[in-house]
Amino acid sequence: MKLTDIKCKSAAPKEKPYKLADGGGMFLDVRPNGSKYWRLKYRLHGKEKLLSLGVYPEVSLAKAREKRKNARDLIAGGIDPSLDKQKKKTLDKDKSQNTFEAVAREWYENRKSRWSERYAVGVITRLENDIFPEVGDYRCV
Repeated sequence: MKLTDIKCKSAAPKEKPYKLADGGGMFLDVRPNGSKYWRLKYRLHGKEKLLSLGVYPEVSLAKAREKRKNARDLIAGGIDPSLDKQKKKTLDKDKSQNTFEAVAREWYENRKSRWSERYAVGVITRLENDIFPEVGDYRCV
């Protein structure tokens, strides 16, 4: 039987963790401390795996079902959704490290030992006040 939002809200913690199944390998993992996690159990290349879909109620039942559908589509294509999620997270991290601000701060850290303290403070102050608000988020290739 499929879950409803009312069942998810009213799932009370017990002494031991327990699961409320929604179907298609997805379930709500209810912990003794009261936290609730969406999980997807799947099998790929003969191995059973578990994918985290989010924390309830931040991730609603509808959103969890959407994530399950997306993960199932990846599995059907022979792609491990867990590895795909890790790759995307790594790419996002790399992108955020290649902003103009990140590169400028790295440049500043490498150069400031050669400058007087007063000059170094002036450089970083001008960057933070005048440059970063305008072009700090630009991506560097």
